[in-house]
Amino acid sequence: MRRDLTNIQYRTDGCTVQTGTLKDPYTGKVIDFVRGVGTSNAVQIDHVVALSDAWQKGAQKLSSTQRYSLYNDPLNLLAVDGPTNEAKSDSDAASWLPPNKGFRCAYVARQVAVKTKYALWVTSAEKQAIAAVLNGCPKQKLPTK
Repeated sequence: MRRDLTNIQYRTDGCTVQTGTLKDPYTGKVIDFVRGVGTSNAVQIDHVVALSDAWQKGAQKLSSTQRYSLYNDPLNLLAVDGPTNEAKSDSDAASWLPPNKGFRCAYVARQVAVKTKYALWVTSAEKQAIAAVLNGCPKQKLPTK
């Protein structure tokens, strides 16, 4: 959350985010985050490559250390709108793209970067969806963190 929110205020422990502002990449909305029962779900940490998708496409062959890295890699983690994250569920690029069309290139590039880093494969439908998005933004670079 520290990377993705602005105007952060921490609890007295200096580590836990109490409040902050998220410019949600998935929807384009601005969300005022407040930690607490009934409010914390407004912002969730998404695995850009969903863990179920990763497992089905090669993560089961990774060592436990490699899987731990995948699950906690900042490249694969993104603070986003909670309900939109829940709607995404364990979808890949063939079955879900962010409603914010302006973020789709960056989102797909991040998925490709994660799948490349961990040697995960893609289905033919996913490959077509990735190509369709990235063909519209040929200068999009793969993120590294």
